[in-house]
Amino acid sequence: MTLKPALAALTLLLPLTSLAGKATPLPPVAEKKVVADSYHDTKVEDPYQWLESSADPIVQQWTQGQNTYTRALLDKLPGRDAIRQRVKELMTWQSPAFFALHEAGGTLFAVKAQPPKQQPLLVTLGSLDDASSERVLLDPSVVDPSGKTSIDFYVPTLDGKKVAVSLSKDGTESGDVYVYDVATGQPLPNEVVPQVNGGTAGGSLAWTADGSGYFYTRYPRGTERPAEDMNFFQQVYFHKLGTPTEKDTYALGKDFPRIAMTTLGSSPDGKFISALVANGDGGEFMLYLFGPSGKWQQVSRFEDKVVGARFGQDGALYLKSQKDAPLGKVLRLPLATPTLDKATVVVPQGKATIMGFLPTAGRLYIVEQLGGPSQLRMVDLKGQELGLVPTLPVSSVGGLVRQGGDDILFANLSYVQPLAWYRYSAKEGQVTKTALEQTSPVDFSDVEVVREEATSKDGTKVPLTTLRLKGVKLNGKNPTLLTGYGGFNIPITPGFNRLSRAWLEQGGVIAIANLRGGSEFGEEWHTNGSLTKKQNVFDDFYACAKLLVDKKYTQPKKLAIQGGSNGGLLMGAAVTQHPEMYGVVVARVGIYDMLRVELTPNGQFNTTEYGTVKDPEQFKALYGYSPYHRVKDGTKYPPVLFTSGANDPRVDPFHSRKMVARMQAATGGKGRILLRAAGGGHGGGTPLSDRIEEEVDVYSFLFHELGMKYRPVKKVEGPKSK
Repeated sequence: MTLKPALAALTLLLPLTSLAGKATPLPPVAEKKVVADSYHDTKVEDPYQWLESSADPIVQQWTQGQNTYTRALLDKLPGRDAIRQRVKELMTWQSPAFFALHEAGGTLFAVKAQPPKQQPLLVTLGSLDDASSERVLLDPSVVDPSGKTSIDFYVPTLDGKKVAVSLSKDGTESGDVYVYDVATGQPLPNEVVPQVNGGTAGGSLAWTADGSGYFYTRYPRGTERPAEDMNFFQQVYFHKLGTPTEKDTYALGKDFPRIAMTTLGSSPDGKFISALVANGDGGEFMLYLFGPSGKWQQVSRFEDKVVGARFGQDGALYLKSQKDAPLGKVLRLPLATPTLDKATVVVPQGKATIMGFLPTAGRLYIVEQLGGPSQLRMVDLKGQELGLVPTLPVSSVGGLVRQGGDDILFANLSYVQPLAWYRYSAKEGQVTKTALEQTSPVDFSDVEVVREEATSKDGTKVPLTTLRLKGVKLNGKNPTLLTGYGGFNIPITPGFNRLSRAWLEQGGVIAIANLRGGSEFGEEWHTNGSLTKKQNVFDDFYACAKLLVDKKYTQPKKLAIQGGSNGGLLMGAAVTQHPEMYGVVVARVGIYDMLRVELTPNGQFNTTEYGTVKDPEQFKALYGYSPYHRVKDGTKYPPVLFTSGANDPRVDPFHSRKMVARMQAATGGKGRILLRAAGGGHGGGTPLSDRIEEEVDVYSFLFHELGMKYRPVKKVEGPKSK
C-alpha cells in the first residue's frame, strides 16, 4: 500500500551555506508515516515504507528533489574540473581489453571493451598474435546509437558459423536472444527469442550439435503465471531455428524451485547438454544431463553438493564437488554411465580452494583460490601432479580456453599489471603473452602491494591488501580508501583498475579486504559469512579498518570506505555500527532494509544467502544488523553518498531512498547524506559516459570530505606494460 506524504513535506526548505560556500537548498524532507509490521513476537515500526513505490508521483518528486540537492553540492566542489579531466583521461584510454574468449569451429570469439565506445563489442580474431586481425561481429552502438543496449552473453554454434547473442537495454538485464551469421555479421531474419536473460535468474543457452536449434532458459510469458511470478519459475525450453518462438517446446524445470537459476553447457561433440540448477543465491545446485536418448536425467541433488560441471574430451563430465570437501574436489563421471555413484575422484581436496577447471586432451588445469590471489595448477587425467603454470605474483587467473591438445589460453592480471591473454604450451612448458594485451595509461611500477592480516572479533584472520606509492610514509595521515564485499561465495581477487591511479597519485592508500562470505578459503569461509552468521562479515571489515588505523596507514577522519550491491549493504552496516571509524562513505546500489528485501523479486533469490524473516532465528539476525533499522537519532554520522539505478533488477532503489530519508532525519539536516538516483540498472550495461560521470561525482565527494586538495598531474603518459 502506498502512503503519500503531504506535498508540503516535499517543499525545499530555506537555503543553507554549502560546502563550497554558496547558498544551497536543503534536501526535501520525507514525512514520517509510520507503519508497524509484526515479525514473530517483534513489532517493527517503518516510517518510510511509502518510499518503496517507485511509480508514485510523490516519491518521484521527492527523489528529484534529492537529486537537485545532491547536484547543488557536488557540482560546486573545488577541484572538480581537474578531477573530471583525470578521470576521463584514465577511463577513456583506448587500449582495448578482451574478455570472454571462446573458440568454436576454428574461430576465436571475444568481447572487446574499446573506449571511447559506450559498450563492449563482439569480435572474432584471426590471430592471437595480431590484434588487428579482429573483425567486429556486433557493435551494440550500431544497434542502438543511444549507447544503452549491451551484450549480456553470447554462445556460438559448435562449428562457429552462427552465434546467439543476448541483448538488453537500460541496465534492465532483460535480454532477448538474436542469432547472427558469423560470415556476414547479419542477424538471421525473424530469429528473436524474448527474455532469455533476466536480472533475477540470469540466462543461458546451449546449441545442438548441428546448430539447428538451442536449449535456453525461459521465463514465464503472457498469462502463464500471475504478474508477481514473472521473474521466477525459470525453465528450460528448446527453440528450433526458423520457427516462431511461440512453438518452442518445454524441456526441463516444471519441478524446479521458484528461485531456480540454470546454467546450460554442451559437450565438445554436442551430443550431451548439461543443466546446472541453482537454488537461489546460497550455493546449492542440482545437475541434469540430456543425451542421445533424448531425455533429461538428474545426476545430482542439492544434498550431493556438486557445484560445478565441465565436459571433457574423453567421454566424461568433470564435476566440482564440496561433499566432505569444503575446499572442493574434482570428480570424473563417464557419460556412458552418468550416475553419481559411477563418479571417481580425480583431484582430492588440497590446501587451496578449487574455483574452476578445464579438461583438455590429457590434463586438467585447475584455478585455485589463495585467499584473494589465485594460481593455475596442472594434473593429468588420473590426478598426477604436473606443477604450476607460471603467472604474475599476487594476481588473478581465469578464462581458460582450449587451444588443441593440452595447450590453453588464460587471462592474467594483477593490481599493477593490466589484463593480458597468455598461451601455455604443454609440450614446451612455456607461457607466451599474446597480442591480446591491454596497456596502461600510466606506469604502475611505482606502486607497492602489501598483503597483511587483520584479526576479527572471533579471532579469525582476515586478509587485507594495501596499495600505495613507494615512499609513502605510514604516519597516520594518509587518505585511505577501504573496500570489501563478503558474500554470495564471490572472492575479491586482484584486478587492475586504471582509475585507482587518481587516488594513489594524490598520496592516497587503497585497501582491499577479503571478508568471510566469499570463497577465498572455501565453503566454510562462505557459510561463516552468510545467513545467521552474516555479522561476521561486518566484524571482519571493522577489524581491517582498525588495522589501518593501528598501523598508522591513516586515522578515522582520513578513512573512506566504499562498496556496491552486497558491498553496499556492508557500507550500511559499517556506518551504522561504527560511525566513529570512518570519515566518508560511498554506498552504491546497496541493500539496507533487510526485513523487506525479500518482498522484491531478486530479494527472494537472496534468501538462501541472507535468510528470511519467516524463520525466527534468521529474522533475529537480519533485524540485528539491518542498516535501515540500526540508524539512531542524534548520532554523528560521517558524510555518505548513496547511489541507485531506476531500472536495477537486483537491488530495488527503494533501499537507498529509505536509508537516505532515515539518515537525514537522524542527523537533523546537519549531516551530508546524499542520494544520487540515476537511470540505468545495477551497473552492468551502463554506458561509458555515464560511468565517467558517476566516478567524477564519487572522487570529487571523497576528495572534499577527506580534505584532499586535488593536485593536477601531467596528462596520460602513453602505453606502459611489461
